[in-house]
Amino acid sequence: MLKIGLLCEGKTPPDRRVPLTPKKCAEAQATFPGLHIVVQSSPLRSYADQEYRDLGLEVCDDVAGCDVLLGVKEVPVAQLLPHQTYLFFSHTIKEQPANQALLRAVLDKNIRLIDYELITNDRGERVVAFGRYAGIVGAYNGLLTYGRKHGLFALKAAHACVDMDDMQEEFFKVKKLPPIKIAVTGTGRVAQGALEVLDRVGIRRVSVYDYLYHDFREPVYAQLGSADYNSRRDGRVWDTLDFHRHPEAYESTFGLFTPVTDLLIACAFWHPAAPHLFALADVGGPNFRINTIADVTCDVNGSIPVTQRSTTIPDPAYDYDLATGALASPYSGPRTITVMAVDNLPCELPRNASRDFGRQLLDHVFPQFFNDDAGGVLARATIAQGGELTERFGYLAGYAGGGQKE
Repeated sequence: MLKIGLLCEGKTPPDRRVPLTPKKCAEAQATFPGLHIVVQSSPLRSYADQEYRDLGLEVCDDVAGCDVLLGVKEVPVAQLLPHQTYLFFSHTIKEQPANQALLRAVLDKNIRLIDYELITNDRGERVVAFGRYAGIVGAYNGLLTYGRKHGLFALKAAHACVDMDDMQEEFFKVKKLPPIKIAVTGTGRVAQGALEVLDRVGIRRVSVYDYLYHDFREPVYAQLGSADYNSRRDGRVWDTLDFHRHPEAYESTFGLFTPVTDLLIACAFWHPAAPHLFALADVGGPNFRINTIADVTCDVNGSIPVTQRSTTIPDPAYDYDLATGALASPYSGPRTITVMAVDNLPCELPRNASRDFGRQLLDHVFPQFFNDDAGGVLARATIAQGGELTERFGYLAGYAGGGQKE
């Protein structure tokens, strides 16, 4: 018998997503004989306790007797149970200062920590993520922000929608868009989520060439891969693998797009050694038309220089004043760039995002619990075990306060 506990999220502000929806819990128990799922009672999650009970699932306050505990966001240090196996997004592998104490506590409490961000297939590709819904909500918020900035339409906030079906009822309002140009950076699951929204809204997709050199009588968008807005400093031919290995050897050519772009939806992964898309000195000039940015990746002071802070779901946007460089309340004037930089976008559609995430867990993670981790999926994603950092993550020893035992 394997007993898995579904944690009540304890981080503030609260996250309403769940690793497994009621239906996914029931499916998991039907698929894997010997599995029993216990749901920790929560007044906050997007699926009520009663929805789990209605499918015959056990709901209680105490999950200490479980073999594995599943959460979404970081578990508060005070709530960590010693000698347990946890799966959640720990946000520690980049030595994030906010979670240094968390990793220290994981080691002190002899916890096995498996991080969703590290769960990959045998090709090294991530298979458990919320990226698609980050892109979906990010693109929707980008359109919402553009509409509000220009007084065109007022979309209902994504987090006020019951689910994606409810959100789609708002799409008809976007028909009021003038013939603007929208650039979407990235080719991964985040960008694909953004394209889903633009396509469903009915915005026409065009080639990069046509986007740059043709005008249109309707709103259009283009998807930009890394090769479209970066080049090697030494003039050598583009090499995608080389770009990922040596981003410092490249420079941005995004200046080609700034004179013709109105709304930028930034979905591309950015490495700190990679070039910024543009410089602050470029904004507001005659060759810079962008006035609204949905920074879905939300790298503060990263690829988008005007993303100088993250924003929240209740207060999703701010203005960058082109004259002073100061940040101001959104929609404060014409000489501004309005930036949407919410850093937890999937939380705005928690039920849909949770359904997708649960599907990924059932397909890629749960089988490993019953086949002795034959694919090494759990082993690769384990940061700490037995009071020590695993070999792959030994570099975190200093960050965790000398985490390796002698």
